[in-house]
Amino acid sequence: MAKSLSEEAEGRFLEVLGRHEQIINKVIRIYGVDSESRRDLFQEIVYQLWRSFGSFKGESRISTWVYRVALNTAITSLRKSKKVPEHTELDDQFSNTPGSLDTSDRSEQVQQLYSAIRSLGEVDRAIVMLYLEDLSYKEISEVLGLTEDNVGVKLNRIKTKLRVLIGPNQ
Repeated sequence: MAKSLSEEAEGRFLEVLGRHEQIINKVIRIYGVDSESRRDLFQEIVYQLWRSFGSFKGESRISTWVYRVALNTAITSLRKSKKVPEHTELDDQFSNTPGSLDTSDRSEQVQQLYSAIRSLGEVDRAIVMLYLEDLSYKEISEVLGLTEDNVGVKLNRIKTKLRVLIGPNQ
């Protein structure tokens, strides 16, 4: 028995979702305030991805499209909630990232970095996240709809701001 068109599309969507779930989780870590808001944000991102899946034309990499939808959804959700925390502690599950040292100094540095990133504006957070994912300025500009030059200028300003927020000894 042949699969229907909708079953086929659903299968492709689930495959894309599985391959790019890490992207969604990274966006949620940066924009989610607590476990409940992260759960809600995950559901909203998946919903928005599904809604726009049929209109994806393949003109960019699928990961660029996933980043774009996830970030736009997160930023829209944040603006709607109007709950921008000044300082949010990370859950223990996020402080022990793979590859990190198990020292308290390293854990404290990671928490300070995430705290500093959370204090940035919405677009600046997105730029930092994409930069930490080793995306090129061109790829970041495609995801966020900025020029490459604007990405470079913003990134330099963000680095300066983060240095000030984290402190000179880090």
